[in-house]
Amino acid sequence: MKDAEDSIKGIATSCTVVGALIVTIMFAAAFCVPGGSDSNTGLPIFMDKKLFKIFIVADGISLVFSTTSVIIFLGILTSRYAEDDFLTSLPTKMMIGLSTLFFSISTMMIAFSSALTVMIGDNGNSKTFIQNLLLAFLPITSFIWMQFSFIVEIFISTYGPGIFDKKIKPWR
Repeated sequence: MKDAEDSIKGIATSCTVVGALIVTIMFAAAFCVPGGSDSNTGLPIFMDKKLFKIFIVADGISLVFSTTSVIIFLGILTSRYAEDDFLTSLPTKMMIGLSTLFFSISTMMIAFSSALTVMIGDNGNSKTFIQNLLLAFLPITSFIWMQFSFIVEIFISTYGPGIFDKKIKPWR
């Protein structure tokens, strides 16, 4: 149980750091928009561009998901780590935390791709946006590749047939 606690704390700590970095970046990006602001009105220069609107929406969604993941991982770090917590509470929090972190990274990359395309000046060219988006999704693919089996393992051990099978005696 001590090894499991150390493992969960290590994962939660690392993910909290990543989530906090994303929160910081997305918060700053909302105020330091691509292209800057008009000195007379204070409004973003690219405000009328479709991809700029995608940037703003993706930035906001990423900020919300990363903040949620940080809160969930902090909840994991401050858990009491009782035996019962390892059955459903901690695994559920870990799955939700990793999922919200994944969505945060995904929407951050969408914001990056749309901002990059707006800055290049290819707002009407969806081909450039799609190319940037595909390139930006390489880190997301690596995150899935590294974490997917872990999430599946947690899900099966928490909600799989072993938990609900009446013939299996609890390990405690």
